Amino acid sequence: MMLRYLVYTFAAIWLIHVFWPSVAHAQQQPVHASQCQAIAEAIPQATFASFTPAAATKGQTAIGEVTISYLGHSTFLIETPGGVSIATDYNGWFSPATPPTVATMNKAHSSHYTLTPDPAIRNVLHGWSDNGMPARHDLVVGDAYIRNVTTDIRAAGGMEHDGNSIFIFEVADLCIGHLGHLHHELDDSHYRQIGRLDVLMVPVDGGLTMGAESMSRVVSRLRASLILPMHRRGPPIDAFLDMFGDGYDKRFADSASIKVSLRSLPSKPLIYILKGV
Repeated sequence: MMLRYLVYTFAAIWLIHVFWPSVAHAQQQPVHASQCQAIAEAIPQATFASFTPAAATKGQTAIGEVTISYLGHSTFLIETPGGVSIATDYNGWFSPATPPTVATMNKAHSSHYTLTPDPAIRNVLHGWSDNGMPARHDLVVGDAYIRNVTTDIRAAGGMEHDGNSIFIFEVADLCIGHLGHLHHELDDSHYRQIGRLDVLMVPVDGGLTMGAESMSRVVSRLRASLILPMHRRGPPIDAFLDMFGDGYDKRFADSASIKVSLRSLPSKPLIYILKGV
């Protein structure tokens, strides 16, 4: 009996010795850290190269270069150097030639989401939650890290808390943000959660989301190098552009696609209107 006890005790100690380090290691695995938050204030004086946008050519994306294509309304297709494709505010109407790897959605209007996405899309990320809690996304897909920051949306009788998400895509050392259907100005907690943005996709409808003046304050505070207007409904885009003075360059593109890398970001903030906006 004593011998059996000693055998069992030795076996238990051996199992703990062999497996405990790996269990402890798994429990201590950190959540993926956001470089956009970590270095938001680290390079305030950074000066980047002159930005020379080029039409995207399939199969010719350089290492560290991200291709961004405007598909319509508030849907962009982001293609990473590692082959991940992300469709923003995906509604099924403005779809890329092949199903994207990731589709993000918001629910302010049916033009920003679909409940019947292509089943070939492996990652469908809702900017809202159905359980009364804020939607939380924090995942790595290939060479892209994707997270969200929730905001409120207008609803019958007031505001619905956390009904919209600002999605942030960290890829190729770039921090790319999509404001979704933003209905209110951001507070300090939002800006802290967002961190640094290099590329910003911003609605410029002038009222369905926010007025041009309010939206321009958000854009100015986020300090992105490359600003891509979207969601243009109602007033001409000039109403949005007029909110920005000589501290910004403004340019209309002759293509719906651009390639951008950390090194090619403009030294002066550029509002770049892709073809079709």
